[in-house]
Amino acid sequence: MSEIAQIPGELKVSKLAEHIIGSEIIKLAGEVNEKIKQGEKIYNLTIGDFNPKQFPIPAELKQYIVDEYFADQTNYPAADGMLELRNAVSKLLKERGGLEYKNDEILIAGGARPVIYAIFRTLVDPGDTVIFAVPSWNNNHYTYLNDAKPVIIQATPENNFMPLAKDIKPHIQNASLLALCSPQNPTGTVFSKEALEEICDMVLEENIRRGKDQKPLYVMYDQIYWALTHGNTKHYDPVSLRPDMRNYTIYVDGISKSLAATGVRVGWSMGPKRIIDKMKAVLTHVGAWAPKAEQLASAKYLNDLKLYDAFIVEQKKRISDRLEGFYKGFSELEKEGYGVHAIAPQAAIYLTIQFNLNGKKTAEGKTLENTADITRYILDEAKIAVVPFYAFGADKDSSWYRLSVGTCSLSDVSDAIASLRAALKKLS
Repeated sequence: MSEIAQIPGELKVSKLAEHIIGSEIIKLAGEVNEKIKQGEKIYNLTIGDFNPKQFPIPAELKQYIVDEYFADQTNYPAADGMLELRNAVSKLLKERGGLEYKNDEILIAGGARPVIYAIFRTLVDPGDTVIFAVPSWNNNHYTYLNDAKPVIIQATPENNFMPLAKDIKPHIQNASLLALCSPQNPTGTVFSKEALEEICDMVLEENIRRGKDQKPLYVMYDQIYWALTHGNTKHYDPVSLRPDMRNYTIYVDGISKSLAATGVRVGWSMGPKRIIDKMKAVLTHVGAWAPKAEQLASAKYLNDLKLYDAFIVEQKKRISDRLEGFYKGFSELEKEGYGVHAIAPQAAIYLTIQFNLNGKKTAEGKTLENTADITRYILDEAKIAVVPFYAFGADKDSSWYRLSVGTCSLSDVSDAIASLRAALKKLS
């Protein structure tokens, strides 16, 4: 047997791969899962996903998927998505979202991530400027993957962590893309009508200034959670508020969150046909299609809007019960004098919470000096895992966190609050 040549040092990779940053959420989830493997009871409120035992996909959708596989729908789908599904999405958008997009203005992909990737690759050249607020999900990574320049807007709790036009305006003259999300991940909050109108007016004014010879300022509008608003919250989108935004807005959407179907991998984008066509061309070289059987099954399900409506009503109730339970629990703890706070839930599956525990001492005499210490204490002592906002691009010393309810039972809510109360009592 010949000896294997020993290569000194680390194997070289591309500059992009060398410097890409892994997901902080996945890193934290690994630590949580290790504790669970060791037999600890952990309230895992980190992942923007659903426990299928608590939040199953619609039974009809499940059966349709099975039926399509038994009908041997296992070959390649159409590059832009099956026509049946694009027609069903067009109908859903018109009748439930108030948006009119024809089937050739809609692109189907394997969830929202390929859609976002295609938007960036289609609209952003190396060196271009991308504007996004933090905390927000993965805009920093997609900007990096495109060798673009990030302009980061620090959103504030005073505006429920949603960016304002006045904060964006100083940076728009050299920008190619403005990345917006509402309902927002990680905050579970939404744009007000007035705030989004101001942003739209700003974008339209900038594009008039640029004229026909410059690339426009485009808006990527991620509304993957739009069906999951709570209470009196209303969802707003750019084109509904300002029809002229139609030329500059590319949407991110799908069934991943509304139907608890994160693993089914059916997402879509809608926008100007020329851009959608170019995004399709990008994705044909990536192969990020939603499986054909899932597409045809989703088309059948979405064509029955009464069935869809009934599921959404129940889905929203299950989510709202958990979010309101945690919000009430945090409000009670705050009234009791503990250093916690929560922003009232508006949408999605997230609650924005705060731990003002810097300088507190544990029973063992250790001082909680920073966010990492606090996160560790809440995990080790309260057995609660939540994601600090710095995982979404916010400052490392931010005291704010995302709490996700997609994997917890209703009984977990009161139990987790009791566990947190006990942990907070031990601090001095």
